Amino acid sequence: MSHQSKRYLMYVAQNYSYAMLRPLQATIREQGGDVRWFIEGNEANPSYIKADETLLTSVEAVKAWRPDIVFVPGNVVPNFIPGIKVGVFHGFNSGKRARNGHFQIRGCFDLYCTQGPNTTERFEQLALEHGYFRVAQTGWPALDPLFSPIIDNPYKAPDDERPTVLMCSTFSRNLTCAPVLFDKIKGLAAAGKWRWLIQFHPKMDPAIVEQYKQLQNENLQFVETDNVLPLLQAADVMLCDTSSILLMFLLQRKPVVTFRNQIPSGHLLNVTDVEQVESALEQALQRPAALMAEIEQYCQELHPYRDGQSSLRVLAAANQMLADGRAGLKPKPLNLLRQFKMRKKLSYWKL
Repeated sequence: MSHQSKRYLMYVAQNYSYAMLRPLQATIREQGGDVRWFIEGNEANPSYIKADETLLTSVEAVKAWRPDIVFVPGNVVPNFIPGIKVGVFHGFNSGKRARNGHFQIRGCFDLYCTQGPNTTERFEQLALEHGYFRVAQTGWPALDPLFSPIIDNPYKAPDDERPTVLMCSTFSRNLTCAPVLFDKIKGLAAAGKWRWLIQFHPKMDPAIVEQYKQLQNENLQFVETDNVLPLLQAADVMLCDTSSILLMFLLQRKPVVTFRNQIPSGHLLNVTDVEQVESALEQALQRPAALMAEIEQYCQELHPYRDGQSSLRVLAAANQMLADGRAGLKPKPLNLLRQFKMRKKLSYWKL
């Protein structure tokens, strides 16, 4: 089967999926493949589909188009969607949930494209245990643009010589640093020593979002976006909690200050008291040698690739899986309850 005749479906359930799948789409197009998009449920906004992209608006339309390969940044995909199912992950294993949250096998995928040794090793063990999927270490396509400079980055201020601090926070009520640090950030932003960019998880409590929006001034910008990569590139240091976005920031070999992180380690500057935040940020901006060495070692385990070619590796692994088929693999589990729930969500009852 030539590249020209291959059909690839981008399976979207959340707005963040768009930015994760577009580098892969660009690579497929370069190789002459055909791409369509499908949105599951109502949490992803169809208006993010661009003019040069094609959205299939029903399961019937997807089945009629018959994709060869389906790329999924989420955790599940229904078995009534045709094609080889490839899990490409929607984030890193941040330790935010129970230890095995990132490694939960839901019986939906033929191939997992892992990000680096610290996910590959566990997934290879799981592949041996379960026997119905393959694993390829590829790196994460979502990060390809991170390693290419963005021309005219809207969040950079070339005329402002102050360091830029990017604050990000998860929405989880018992993990988020946003409400606890509000007064501290307010004070630091008013002082004007640094330039602040603030970006929260899309599910953040709207009341907290509104609070931070009220802080905007010449020193602080609140950003709502479906693409965080330009923000990551624009900042010198990050202030965060246990959100997996901090891992993407670290991969640029830039330091992160965390507030009450769930699994504090040597690659993070973790503080537990509000009054420690400012001095920790000062320290991070100095880029101490011991910290930078810890960050480098951690990045090699998490995502060793800095070539911006992970999409190419994912596509090669998926095409190989398509060529080989499921030879040597056990059948996937029936997953009756999960499949029923997905049918209900998509209002699709045909066989």
